[in-house]
Amino acid sequence: NMLLIFALLLNSVYGSNITVFGQKGSFDCILIYLNHSFPCSLGQNGLTENKQEGDGCSPIGEFQLRKAFYRADRISKPNTVLEVDQILPNYGWCDDVASCNYNEFVTLPFKPSHEKLWFDAPYYDLMAVIGYNDNPVLNGDGSAIFFHVTENYGGTSGCVAMNINDLQWVLARIDIDSFFIIEENDGK
Repeated sequence: NMLLIFALLLNSVYGSNITVFGQKGSFDCILIYLNHSFPCSLGQNGLTENKQEGDGCSPIGEFQLRKAFYRADRISKPNTVLEVDQILPNYGWCDDVASCNYNEFVTLPFKPSHEKLWFDAPYYDLMAVIGYNDNPVLNGDGSAIFFHVTENYGGTSGCVAMNINDLQWVLARIDIDSFFIIEENDGK
């Protein structure tokens, strides 16, 4: 398809960067890394240049992967250059726009609104934090943007998701200077 051909042609420009090509209004995307292409999912409402909390969009831009998390009761510790932390039942991520901890890792119990990182679905069995809206944090501009597992490639709340085997493959090969690039392919 046109999206895949466009992404493969641009791979030489982006080198060791992880590049996700998507479209506004669609959660389908292609991730390109080291001359390999993978299906992935974006936010249920596609891409945006003006991310807002709860809009269901993935942010367009260049980001670094900050840290990886995994469920040790479900998978082995991932092989990656990223710092790795085992998810515990009391781990969360603040999504309360009024909180001074907005878009930060938190431990539970935590009174302000937050997302739990430990739950029954496998989405966070392996994940990496995408460095979006974290330096500085702007309350309301979006939180908890992760690179995580999907089972069905449906739309996310704003994250980028792929199957666990592909995610493990990518995380094992990134280097500390790799950027995570999310950009629009308008079909031209």
